[in-house]
Amino acid sequence: MSSHSRQVVFNALYEIIYKDAYAEVALDRAVAKTELTSQDHRFVSELVYGIVRRQRTLNALIDQFASKPASKQPPKLRLILQMGFYQLRYLTQVPPSAAVDTSVELAKSNGLSKLSRVVNGMLREYIRQQEKVADPLILPDDPIQKLGVFYSFPDWLIQLWWDELGEKTAIALAEWFNQPPAIDIRINPLQTNREAVEKAFNQAQIAYSRLPNVPLGLRLASGVGNIQQLPGFQEGWWSVQDLSAQLVSYLLNPQAGETIIDACGAPGGKTTHIAELMADQGVIYCCDRASSRLKKVTRNAQRLKLNSIQTCVGDVRELSQFENSSDRVLVDAPCSGLGTLHRRTDLRWRQTPENLVELAKLQQEILTTAASWVKSKGILVYATCTLNPLENEDVVQAFLANHPNWEMVPPPKGFPAKSLVSSENWLKIVPTEHNSDGFFMVRLKQKY
Repeated sequence: MSSHSRQVVFNALYEIIYKDAYAEVALDRAVAKTELTSQDHRFVSELVYGIVRRQRTLNALIDQFASKPASKQPPKLRLILQMGFYQLRYLTQVPPSAAVDTSVELAKSNGLSKLSRVVNGMLREYIRQQEKVADPLILPDDPIQKLGVFYSFPDWLIQLWWDELGEKTAIALAEWFNQPPAIDIRINPLQTNREAVEKAFNQAQIAYSRLPNVPLGLRLASGVGNIQQLPGFQEGWWSVQDLSAQLVSYLLNPQAGETIIDACGAPGGKTTHIAELMADQGVIYCCDRASSRLKKVTRNAQRLKLNSIQTCVGDVRELSQFENSSDRVLVDAPCSGLGTLHRRTDLRWRQTPENLVELAKLQQEILTTAASWVKSKGILVYATCTLNPLENEDVVQAFLANHPNWEMVPPPKGFPAKSLVSSENWLKIVPTEHNSDGFFMVRLKQKY
């Protein structure tokens, strides 16, 4: 990778770590200002997302090998050391000498010439230690802190998984969420079929595999390039959507001619899937507080050639016009996103235990309001992309306790993943077990 590309990485990381920019936004902004080959673009993305994920581990290494405390290190120096240590520890395609030399050059080109010897000395000492021991990183004795430092997660998150799912699953999740995400797609049966998409991918030499548990899903191999330039995207043949998220609309089981409300619908992945399952016959209201996000819904619907979707701007808790109007409602609730940490690389550092409590309260309010939109004996599906019981089972149980006219019911006939349904009738998809995002979903029915 060129020195120019490494500067792009440096610039993006500075925005993310010191100016609190979102990782994806900062990377896109940094890349847009320059011209990169597709190979360099992939490597830049790997460095930026990888370093954001591994911040805690990298900072522990810097603190271990530095002669001065973090408070006395210039921010730019710390970024350059993070880049160097990341390449030495996690990348096999970069020779150690190249990782050191380019880090030294990066220090010089960013006004840190006097500290270039520090960069050189710390990184070379790490290499020397690597030759003596399998892993030079010194870990804390406390088991939670040990996992937090080694896998680079905040202690409270490791503790949450440990308490709820056990030590073995906590370790497995920490490993899983440090891997790059898969790219799953959902074929639009109103425009094509799976065989036609597979034929187009084969002709373009794009590797893929069929997804289990969803009838129209494919998983693309990594490194496929720009998604929008792949065969069939512009024609509306398919959408990007994870395996777990595809199951939500099948659980809702919308029927042609019905009125459906997607209560928190933007940017429209599940809304458009609902329209496809209804053969684009009926009315689907996609609601969201942000009009800018609803514009994405409209663009997605247009690309997929769907006409049954209408958008509605507003807070779900205030949309009284929908009362008793819908055959089915989907509440894909705002949540902590702790099932998607491999996709949202900076989320592990943004979430807090306090946020989870606030989200659970919001979810309860949204679910209560959205339930009033459902006609007698209608269906509501509640879903989140997190594994946290506070936002899932607890929210549903509290709702049912306060609404005796509602009950949990099994998935509909023909649901493609019945083997994943628990005895309580909900689905809790653990990423490590199904190679997908972590998800919770449950189907509720109004008794009368």
